[in-house]
Amino acid sequence: MKRIIYIAAAVLVASCGKEAEFDAQGTFEATEVVVSAEAMGRILYFDAEEGTTVVAGEVVGAVDSVQLHLQRKQLAAQQSALLASRPDVKAQVASLKEQIAKQRSELQRVNNMLRDGASTTKQRDDIEAQIRVLESQLSATISTLDKNTASINDNAAAMEAQIELLGDRIAKCRIVSPVSGTVLVKYAEAGELATAGKPLMKVADLENIYLRAYFTSDQLSTIKLGDEVTVTADFGGDERYDYTGRIAWISAESEFTPKSIQTRDSRANLVYAVKIAVKNDGRLKIGLAGEVRL
Repeated sequence: MKRIIYIAAAVLVASCGKEAEFDAQGTFEATEVVVSAEAMGRILYFDAEEGTTVVAGEVVGAVDSVQLHLQRKQLAAQQSALLASRPDVKAQVASLKEQIAKQRSELQRVNNMLRDGASTTKQRDDIEAQIRVLESQLSATISTLDKNTASINDNAAAMEAQIELLGDRIAKCRIVSPVSGTVLVKYAEAGELATAGKPLMKVADLENIYLRAYFTSDQLSTIKLGDEVTVTADFGGDERYDYTGRIAWISAESEFTPKSIQTRDSRANLVYAVKIAVKNDGRLKIGLAGEVRL
């Protein structure tokens, strides 16, 4: 009977000791980004392989963009021809300006003759009327030519916007990783047809990962953002490694304790998720179990 009591006591002590080993438990996760196609067409090449690292902004593949290049080339030629058709205002009004200059010279000569009595006021009035007519024609011609030039410039600007739009669509034919990280999954291969929004690969930053742990409400008063804690990665068996973690996020809402998670207080049903940033030394993997000690 005493032996049974001793064994029960030992189990109880061991259980209590195990419970005190950690304050919270969770699993490691990383920020995962699914890179999708932004253009439709055949994938010409796609060099990203699962397990390889990519750099933010690095081009790892391309979708066929020949048709877009040809459309942009056609628009550029049309724009060039349109701009070349703009009227030469200076050349087209040169004749009228020359006529006006001659009439003003003639008016000066007639005024001189009129002072000497060698001309009549009618000659002077006729020349002045002719000058007014020519000046009116010059003003109307310049106005018409300016309007035609402005219309052509507006159409050329609209074409420029279409050319830039095609340039943007061509740029989106490049497959680029928006973040630096490791390729977790590759969903497409070269030669396949890509459509806008089709997932191509999943990338995650495995150097900076998080342990999503769950704390009870009574533990929240002892933690705050930026606090350093000890994170223990459990690789199974006796494989356990400690890391320094930093509390990066605390949920504002409680949730029911996930079935796979143990808490220090087994009676607690509501817990708060907390993300703890950990610098990965290469051993930590997504989904690996971890424990936190405050």
